[in-house]
Amino acid sequence: MRKILIVDDSKFIRSVVRRFVESLGFAADEAEDGRQALEFCKAAGPPDGIILDIIMPVMDGHEFLRTIRQDPRFQNCAVIMCTTKSEPAEIEATMAAGANEYIMKPFTEDILADKLRQVGLLT
Repeated sequence: MRKILIVDDSKFIRSVVRRFVESLGFAADEAEDGRQALEFCKAAGPPDGIILDIIMPVMDGHEFLRTIRQDPRFQNCAVIMCTTKSEPAEIEATMAAGANEYIMKPFTEDILADKLRQVGLLT
């Protein structure tokens, strides 16, 4: 079973996204910030995919993304940024930092499924 790591400082958002990905057949784990996500990945190894918020305390999504993209173990890990930021410059910077896709909050399960298909995690 493929694994998705959900990284968001909102417990509510994590629970909604978890329900979505589990209903799509994925196993899900959660972290509330980038540092916790890094610790999780060190212990469990890279997941198949990460759904990553940008604005978080301790370590934000951009810093986390830059960190994992420097690690060859994360080469095949798909990252979908999940945020309220919609400015074109923000989207461009996020994609340039190594995100595979970008999704705007709020979103539906169908939108998330489409993004998971686009990054090759769902057929």
